[in-house]
Amino acid sequence: MADLSTLVGERIRQQRKRLGINQEKLALIADIDRSYMGRIERGEVNVTLDKLYGLCVVLQCEAADLLPLRAELDRRQE
Repeated sequence: MADLSTLVGERIRQQRKRLGINQEKLALIADIDRSYMGRIERGEVNVTLDKLYGLCVVLQCEAADLLPLRAELDRRQE
């Protein structure tokens, strides 16, 4: 499932950049340690649902926007 964490992290990073927010500001507003935020974006840790929903508030998106489609995950694991 490391690929799932990587895909979620990539989507978080894409949405953050789309909004023009740097990683430090995102972490501060979402009340997440900045180094942990970096680990989330790199897919090194599994983000909790609480943190994911908190990030969605800051990133102005729905959780589904940050989760890959199953087909995308399947392709990545092949």
